[in-house]
Amino acid sequence: MWVESFTTLNQIFKFPFSVFYEFIMDNAFPLFPLTAGKPRATLTPGSTIIPVGGSVTLTCSVGSSAGWKYEWFRRDPNTEVQMRTDDQQNGVIRVSQGGIYHCRGRRGNPVYYTDKSDDVTIEITFSNKVVVKGRPSWPQIFSGETISLTCEVQEGGETTEWEYRWRGANQTTQWTHNNYWIFRVSESSSGDYRCKSRRRDDSYSSTEWSEAFNLSASTGKPRATLTPGSTIIPVGGSVTLTCSVGSSAGWKYEWFRRDPNTEVQMRTDDQQNGVIRVSQGGIYHCRGRRGNPVYYTDKSDDVTIEITFSNKVVVKGRPSWPQIFSGETISLTCEVQEGGETTEWEYRWRGANQTTQWTHNNYWIFRVSESSSGDYTCKSRRRDDSYSSTEWSEAFNLSASTVPRTGNSSYPALLIVGLICGLLLILLLLCCCFKQSKDSCSPSTNQTINQTINQDEAGDSQHASPHRGDACLYESVKDHDDTKNDESPLYAEVSHKRAKAKRNKEKSASAAAEEVIYSEVKSQPALDYSLLYAEVSHNRAKVKIHKGKSAPAAADEAVYSEVKSKPALSNTEIK
Repeated sequence: MWVESFTTLNQIFKFPFSVFYEFIMDNAFPLFPLTAGKPRATLTPGSTIIPVGGSVTLTCSVGSSAGWKYEWFRRDPNTEVQMRTDDQQNGVIRVSQGGIYHCRGRRGNPVYYTDKSDDVTIEITFSNKVVVKGRPSWPQIFSGETISLTCEVQEGGETTEWEYRWRGANQTTQWTHNNYWIFRVSESSSGDYRCKSRRRDDSYSSTEWSEAFNLSASTGKPRATLTPGSTIIPVGGSVTLTCSVGSSAGWKYEWFRRDPNTEVQMRTDDQQNGVIRVSQGGIYHCRGRRGNPVYYTDKSDDVTIEITFSNKVVVKGRPSWPQIFSGETISLTCEVQEGGETTEWEYRWRGANQTTQWTHNNYWIFRVSESSSGDYTCKSRRRDDSYSSTEWSEAFNLSASTVPRTGNSSYPALLIVGLICGLLLILLLLCCCFKQSKDSCSPSTNQTINQTINQDEAGDSQHASPHRGDACLYESVKDHDDTKNDESPLYAEVSHKRAKAKRNKEKSASAAAEEVIYSEVKSQPALDYSLLYAEVSHNRAKVKIHKGKSAPAAADEAVYSEVKSKPALSNTEIK
């Protein structure tokens, strides 16, 4: 501008003002330093939020230079207006209206202006309270569920169109006309959520941020739990089933029943108590559901419910002895008392230490041991309905003994006593026989052995003569029954063989000839005073003789003979 002025003066006055200008530029302006470029004002707010009923300060400055006065501007969505021109040089004002503010400095005459400052947005706070509400309002939310947060403005009687803004765990949303925020929950969703509102016709005025809504996201999918009141349905009755999902709330439940052929959904319960009653056997499970869109839990574990038939079941044992010993084998039979119709049954046993699986066999055979003692019961079910069965039978008690107990049976004791008595009796009989035989062979028995046979008797002796080498002995025996005539003789023909015995070298021949003969004679009365003959056959006992035994002792060896007597008719020998 200065160059243009000096050029104009040079043309009017024909004076070389250009030379003068160069002189001034070279000599005068070094006294006043020049800054290249135009300066920019700086606007600094005390706060960008004007509290309810309050204001904030705005400070405008131009670096470290002085002498500046300032101009203030506010822009709203429709227009931009110059608020004021401040003749003071402190550059500070207070505002209570929301909007976009900027400023600039000016000084000198003519006025020199700086560039405008950057914009600063100032928001005014309304007194309206804002509340965040969650739907669903459950205290526990699982990953995968959908939640809806709602921002509600408590208005002071007038209806206002609002805009809303959200600040969540990891982000802050832009202003929107929707007062809800819907999202799918994940592990990273846990945290505090707030919102605020502003009027749609005043974008620089808003409410305060709401109080925090805390969201706690649980990892993993929950599993429903099915709890039966009983797994056995009594005859003509029912049982309760309870479905639950931990300690969380808001669940409704679906029920399923499976039989050997199909699985069907029984019902959907819109109540939240989760309790139903069933009277049909089968395999049951359930699951929970809640929310919109619906969120499902994992299905519960299966629970088998059996219905009880009225048929009575009895356990019978074979053998049916009251006492069973370890090592014996027993067979238990499960018998179903049917009601007139023939049914194919399956059977299950419950013993002292185990419960068997279902089987087509109605018997249980096992080897008894000490651990087998206890109660045994069985139950049955139809083969075409595996979830219906009878009640357990009454107990069959098995008592396994390790050794026979004498207190329970007298047979072993009687056997032992009988054996002892028998042995004693045999010993007594032997002693009696030995004594009787000894007495009958002593010299006092008045038996005479006739070595010389009369001539009249020679004929008779020829009939009764023994074989060659045998001694013929006659005994005079009185008949006990013949008391009238003692003169009737009773003869016994005795034939014997000499017993072989070992003799010492010192034994003499005369001692060997002396022998004692013991005979048992059975007699019968003589008929017509005829002679009664008895044939006696005997063997001489073998006797061991020690080397030091004397010769006469050999004569004491005993000879036992059995004598059989026969009556003689008319002096004729009867054999």
